[in-house]
Parts: sequence; structure tokens; C-alpha cells
Amino acid sequence: MLYMSKNKKKLLLINPLNSSTKGLIIHKQVIYPPLGLGIIGTLTPDDWDVELLDENFEDFEYKDADLVALTALTSSVTRAYEIAGIYRKKGIKTILGGIHASMMPDEAVQFVDSVVVGEVESVWATLIEDFEKGELKNKYNGVLLSMENAVKPKRDLFHKDYNFASVQTTRGCPMSCDFCSVHTFNGNSYRLRPVEEVLDELETLEHNLVYFVDDNLIGYGKRSQRRAIELFEGIIERGIKIDWFCSASMNFADNDEVLRLAAKSGCRMVLLGIESERIDQLQDMNKKLNAKMGIESYDEVFKKIHNHGIAVLGAFIYGLPTDTPESMAARTEYINNAAIDTVQATILTPLPGTGLFNRMIKDGKITLNNYPNDWQHYHFSKVVFKHDIMDHDLISSEIAKNWDMLYNENLLKKKFIRTLKQTKNPVAGIWSYGSNIQYYNLVFEHDDSRPHLDLVNIFGLKEFESSPFL
Repeated sequence: MLYMSKNKKKLLLINPLNSSTKGLIIHKQVIYPPLGLGIIGTLTPDDWDVELLDENFEDFEYKDADLVALTALTSSVTRAYEIAGIYRKKGIKTILGGIHASMMPDEAVQFVDSVVVGEVESVWATLIEDFEKGELKNKYNGVLLSMENAVKPKRDLFHKDYNFASVQTTRGCPMSCDFCSVHTFNGNSYRLRPVEEVLDELETLEHNLVYFVDDNLIGYGKRSQRRAIELFEGIIERGIKIDWFCSASMNFADNDEVLRLAAKSGCRMVLLGIESERIDQLQDMNKKLNAKMGIESYDEVFKKIHNHGIAVLGAFIYGLPTDTPESMAARTEYINNAAIDTVQATILTPLPGTGLFNRMIKDGKITLNNYPNDWQHYHFSKVVFKHDIMDHDLISSEIAKNWDMLYNENLLKKKFIRTLKQTKNPVAGIWSYGSNIQYYNLVFEHDDSRPHLDLVNIFGLKEFESSPFL
């Protein structure tokens, strides 16, 4: 019998959390609302009650429902399967979507009743109709739609304690980096959402802190630059008061007008996927734009961004195929001496759907391959493969040494002071330092000899308590 609430059917959305490992997203200050589940909330017909159970903020507790839909990253899919199993034992149908299920649908369908492969917008209405007729299929393949009239998420489903609102303005990526599955999931064309629609959504937000979840907000080429300028001008002209953060490629600094308007519209920090300072490694991972630019031009990029009061968050990978203890130490030395404000250091992780994963599977190099249980270790903080040069103990210990140097407490203080000097922007300084503290706390989470840090207990500045990273 269907669960009924005021004659409505009940859809329970679940955002599972990989709580057994540290990962990069378990601290509440640096996580963002699950947009995909919010979009499903909007797409679901009015004769359904929709509820979101978010393990980022609440412990799982069984709740009755007619239908359960989950999303999961690779690192959280083990937990998603576990929760789905609870509902399936009670005869309640379960749906799984998201990046992992889309890359591994044949695996996922063993643990849930139905899998959504790809973007959900084109298939959810059909899925609901099939469910109501008792004809739910085990797989639904989404197609790539235009970003015009994009579905806005049902934001009242999201937990009130999220510090940031998430907004998406583009999908897809023409690059095909070896370690990335974005082009597989969202396509290799850069789909632009109409600027006016983005601005309309921004005006509805209750948050004044915004994360643009685009893989590259600025995009590629002159057309994308003009579109970014139009977006930033629209934020300014409409008087939308937000502080925002985004990801972009190294071309973020190609156009000074883009930088000027980004800063004026509220940009405080930008994540740049630098990955490595070595051209040969960038070429190996198909990081074409970075390899073409060359490391000698990076400092100029950082300087241009800083001149507009924006902080730089540099993302780097350790454990690349040609890495040695010496090359990783050189990477750390480069990072610590470069004008990079915040450092995101991760371990090379072969995620399903990437060229890296396919190659390592073929070559038998993945060591943590007891799936689905071992997916919980794919959180970018653990070596899950056999390295060509270093054995497991050596590469793990060398990475630990480098992270100790990257997230040294005294160095982070010096970086904070340098950021203030470089950007002349206290907000950018606080954002970058707060992010560094979060990475510090993640890296040393299980080290009882190290204190848990925040801006207040280091500097004693109570005004920093308003930072989104505390």
C-alpha cells in the first residue's frame, strides 16, 4: 500500500554522507547544497510531498515514503547503496542518480531499483509516470538539454545551515583532462544558461554567499568572456549584493575587464586547477591549456587576479604517474613560494568515467578494488592504486610529509598576511585563510597532537566570527 499524506504520495530525497573517512567535504563550512536533488524537487508533480534527508546535517533515521531517490559521489555511493538496501527490504522502490551511478550503471542497478544515467531533467517526468503505473524501468538515460529555461532547484528543501547557496550557469567542458569525468557526464560542449535567467535566480536567494558550481565560470574564447562580462554587469546593475566564489581555468586572467567586473560584482576567490608545475605532467594528463601557457606565465596570472582584490585557490595533485619523492617535494616548494593564497592538495584518484580509471583497470593497477565497499576510499586523501615508481608505504609517507609542509600553521599565517598585502582586500584574505584552515583541519583531523584551528583562536579577532569558514 502506498504511503499517503493528505492524499499525496511521498518522495524522500536522500543526500548520503561518507562519514567513515575524512574526505574533502565533511566539514559543514565548506559544503554546498545538493543541487541535483533540489532540481528533482522542482520537477516532481504537485500531487507528491517531497522531503530531503541530508546526512551532511542529520543522522539517518528511517522515514516512510512511496519512493526514495538518492544521489551520490563515488566516495559516498557505498553509503547510498546501504541506505537503499534498507528501503528495498521494506518493498519501497529506490532510485539512484549522480556522477557515480551514471558512470557505473550496471553496478548501481544491483543495489537500487532504477538508475538515472546522466542529467535528470529529460527523464524525471517519465520516471514518475512509470512508477505510478507500476512500470518502473531499471534504467533511464538522460539526454543533454539546452540550458535555456533551466530548472531552478526547490531551495526550501535544503538545510538552513548551509553557509553558501549554489548556482549553476553553465554545463559541459570541451577539455578532456585524463582524471576528470565532467565531459563524460555533462558533455564536451560548453552550454550557456541565459544571463537574465541566472540573474533572476540570484535575486531569489536568501543567502548572500554564493558558490557558482560551474567547472569554469569564465568558459573558453571571446564569446564566453563577453557572456561573463554580461553576467557580472547584470549583478552590479541589479544591485545584487553577494560575495561569491567560483572555479575557472588559467584563462580567468586573460581579460582585465572580466577581472574588474568579477571583483566589483562580488568575486572574493577563484579556484584554479593548476595540478602540477611540470609541463610534461600536464601534457600527460591532457591539461592542454596549462601546458600551453607554461609555468613561467603563472605568476603573471596570479598577479593580475590579486590586483583586483581576488584570492587564488590553487588545486594540485600528488601521486602523478611520474612523481617521485623529489618531484613532490619540488611541487610543495613551488606552491609555498608562489603567490597562491589557498592550497587544495589531493591525491591522484582514478574515478569511474575517466581515462585514468579505464587505463588503471586495464593495467591492473588499482589496489582498492573490492567494489562497492572500497568506493568509500575514493575521497582524494588516500592512495588507491599501485604507483609505477613508489611502493604504497613510500608514496603515502612522502605525501604526508608534503602535506605537513603545505599546511604548516606558521606558513598559513604568513600566507594570510601575504594575501592581505597582495589583494588589499580583507574579505579575500579571510576567505583564503579560512579555506586553508579547513584543509589543515581535514589533513590533520585524526592527529590529536595538533589543535583544531579557526580564525578566532589563532588571531583572537572576534570580527572574523562572521567568516563563512568558521
